[in-house]
Amino acid sequence: MIYLDHAATTPLSPETADVMYKVLTEQYGNPSSQHPFGAGMKKQVESWRHTVAALLDCPAEGLYFTSCGTEGDNWALRAAAWQNRHLGRHIVTTAIEHSAVLETCKQLEQEGFDVTYLSPDQDGGISAGQVLQAVRPDTAAVSVMLVNNELGTVYPVEEIAKGLPAKNPKTLLHTDAVQALGTFSVRFLGADFVTVSAHKIGGPKGIGALYAGPRVRNPRPLLAGGGQERGFRSGTEATAQIAGFAKAAELRAAALEQDRAHLTKLRAYAEERLLSIPDMVPVGRGTAPHILSLSLAGWPSQNIVNDLGSQEICISAGSACHQGKPSHVVAALKLPKRVASGVIRLSFGPRTTKEEIDTCAEALRRHHDTRMPML
Repeated sequence: MIYLDHAATTPLSPETADVMYKVLTEQYGNPSSQHPFGAGMKKQVESWRHTVAALLDCPAEGLYFTSCGTEGDNWALRAAAWQNRHLGRHIVTTAIEHSAVLETCKQLEQEGFDVTYLSPDQDGGISAGQVLQAVRPDTAAVSVMLVNNELGTVYPVEEIAKGLPAKNPKTLLHTDAVQALGTFSVRFLGADFVTVSAHKIGGPKGIGALYAGPRVRNPRPLLAGGGQERGFRSGTEATAQIAGFAKAAELRAAALEQDRAHLTKLRAYAEERLLSIPDMVPVGRGTAPHILSLSLAGWPSQNIVNDLGSQEICISAGSACHQGKPSHVVAALKLPKRVASGVIRLSFGPRTTKEEIDTCAEALRRHHDTRMPML
């Protein structure tokens, strides 16, 4: 199988699986238990927290483990809205955020919030000035992702953070950084909330983290219960997943420069190979080295994905989170219908090879040459 869908999820590394198995079978104590076995696991969880925090370059005491990026996005937006409830009921975000952000904003709208959805240009770009111009005296929160999961576009979160105090010093800034984990420093990014997830960096599914900065006063919990995670995120700690997250973070940090160089070269090679196919056009101007968005204009993307899937080549027609539904990201770009219908995403990992790119390119060319366009 050729797997070119790392933006959806990544393979679990053998080293990470080994660590998780040991926790599941030997270190299975509940960190909330009062006996030494439980107390030992509580210390271990804090050690793993420090490992993940080191990858983000943030204080460990500001990092809370969650079940996934979606939970982190929900929690951040609702915590910001609650903290600033006396300031106002306005939120600024973009039309191309992850569904976890957009659906939470829709819920908040039903609860009386006014949400401004900023539209990107046709290349997927949104400027810091565009975001800051939308901030009002009653803006409780701004949410702008760091890297778009479909286009690979990198957004100017650091610039937004620097300009926000002049517009409204109380407005809290959230960024979904799930696609960027390991490529930024929380200290320099400047966001009040940062969402990350383990399964995008070779870790397990079912575990993520939310960073809450010093301007966040006691992030209002989503869940009521036993008071784990220093009282802010109830539920027995998923120790095996946390251990896997920490191991994946450790491996990511150790190979960061090497992997980035590999992915940058690989993306450039893939773009050159695929754009040589007739009717293939670039989509957006993404610069994240692991994501490449293109369109085989006129050929429906789901047909392409199904055809390549039958050859054991895994690519995407957009975010896996859409479950086959049309992409709101592509719709926001307002592309010509022929281009929009044929958008595909290839996303790469540290072990992706040029030979795999060649095989994929050949399969895409065959699809073009043997199937009739439908638009």
